[in-house]
Amino acid sequence: MYEHIREDTLFIIFYTVVTTMAMLASCYLLLRRGNAFASDITTPTSLRRWTAAFFAAFALNHIWYMPIMFLSSSEDIRLCDLVGGLLDSMTFFPLAIVVLFAMLQDRRRPLWPVAVMMLPIVVGGIWCVATRSYAIQPIVHIYSLLMSIGLVIYMVHALRQYGRWLRDNFADLEHKEVWQSFLVLAIVLLVFLIYAFVSEGPVYQYAMQVICVVLICYLLWRVETLSDLSIQSSSVETEIVDDQSSSKSLSQTNRDSIGALLQLHCIDTKLYLQHDLTLLQLASAIGTNRTYLGQYFSNQGITYNAYINDLRIQHFISLYREAVATQQTFTAQQLASESGYRSYSTFSLAFKQRMGQSVTVWMRDSAE
Repeated sequence: MYEHIREDTLFIIFYTVVTTMAMLASCYLLLRRGNAFASDITTPTSLRRWTAAFFAAFALNHIWYMPIMFLSSSEDIRLCDLVGGLLDSMTFFPLAIVVLFAMLQDRRRPLWPVAVMMLPIVVGGIWCVATRSYAIQPIVHIYSLLMSIGLVIYMVHALRQYGRWLRDNFADLEHKEVWQSFLVLAIVLLVFLIYAFVSEGPVYQYAMQVICVVLICYLLWRVETLSDLSIQSSSVETEIVDDQSSSKSLSQTNRDSIGALLQLHCIDTKLYLQHDLTLLQLASAIGTNRTYLGQYFSNQGITYNAYINDLRIQHFISLYREAVATQQTFTAQQLASESGYRSYSTFSLAFKQRMGQSVTVWMRDSAE
């Protein structure tokens, strides 16, 4: 499997470059304070550290495999390969799963299930090293595939919960959603499994290094652009919830009271135009607690995010009609920014969901 590598200088150089990239990425995440590429975003410290540990394991495991490129004894190559596989199962793959968990900030997830999941693979790796045999590797591969399927199912469920949590607590979802990251990483994992199970030779080796480069670059971008939601959630002192806050529904009187407070302190003051306005901040502004306010939106059949988006889109429509009536020069991007949106793409998607047509089509129909 590795015979051709010794004569492929280009591959050895490429392999060394990828290893160096992982080492530099780990040092960057550990040693630099703040983000170099997205300086206005504060990323979760735990995600930064776990990703740095993942890159460090990545680099060290790559270094371990380097002697294979120069060993001539088949027995030595086999032992080095088997030990490398064991190291991967003890560091690289568990840390990859932990990084996925760290992206979800709705709650702190226990890490012991990761160790339990990886234990059979580690035991299989130890047996392979002890016997210097690949005999049970097909069984380990089957278990790895089943574990990956189970992990995908769990992550889909966790991402759905995380998405609901975001929409129930945050007005702006930019730099907060992570389902795209999971999709990309799942595709990378799928390609890795396909090549690992069915392919060998130079194409396989080069493809794996290309995947590694994509993985390093993508994870760096993800860490740099994911907001630390614990900062936004704790920016207002935690409210004291009274005994009635544990009830699952509000009385009509309480609903009417919160509706009036929202009109007075959110709509009339245009508080909804504030960027990154959280449910906790809004609850504090209107003089209630987060539990009551969350129950209010739930009883209305909407999420907090939908409520704020509705007010912002109404504001956009008002600005648009005023600009048309006074024959002012404007752009949709400008009006969207004045309506509380930092990202025009986010506004465009919210507008289409709310109005049933794109901004361009709506403006064209309104002008006729």
